[in-house]
Amino acid sequence: MNIGMEDLVYKTSLSNFFRNLKLEKRNELMDSVLADRTRYITVALENIYQPHNASAVLRSCDCFGVQDVHIIENSYGYELNPHVSLGAAQWLTLHRHNILDNNTKECIDGLKNDGYRIVATTPDPKAVSIHDFDVAKGKFALLFGTEKFGLTPEAFEMADEYIRIPMYGFTESFNISVSVSLCLFHFTERIRVEKANWQLSEEEQTDIYLQWFRNTITNSEMIERKFHGEYFSK
Repeated sequence: MNIGMEDLVYKTSLSNFFRNLKLEKRNELMDSVLADRTRYITVALENIYQPHNASAVLRSCDCFGVQDVHIIENSYGYELNPHVSLGAAQWLTLHRHNILDNNTKECIDGLKNDGYRIVATTPDPKAVSIHDFDVAKGKFALLFGTEKFGLTPEAFEMADEYIRIPMYGFTESFNISVSVSLCLFHFTERIRVEKANWQLSEEEQTDIYLQWFRNTITNSEMIERKFHGEYFSK
């Protein structure tokens, strides 16, 4: 048995151990949500500095079943407003990019290495409408910038494609959290209708189930230590 398979067997055994703790209703709810979770779409936020906007984005990502959110912190640190996010962060996989001087490049390079198309959002009328964007061509990362300045020039240069949300009024752009919600509502429906390969693998579902259990059960560390001791004493 190779190391990867050993790790999968351990995680599956741990997941089953957690599931047997008489938490049937919680497990049923988690399984139902996991069945609709996706990593086919991911969201990346660049320099979002208003806590209520960042929090509203996380809430939308959870509601629309988008598991991963990348937060690029070049100029501003990331903060949550718990009254807006309503605990959404505990159900998501957050990737914070704040170690390097150029976190935008590090984030986008990583997403490209993971096979994502980098899609910059912009009000530019020359960009492709979200209605005409090809969701079936492969998984994609949606990049959003600040309301005042939008994405940085580097983010635009590194993007593979550009999309816009059609607007018919005088105002030039939507609030960032509204933009994310509109895009996710549209795209999460389309990937299902167009039968893109959007679902999580069995291993991804196991990993996320374990993450959720650890984030939401107060004595999860003690329970896991007990399992660990029993598992390796066999």
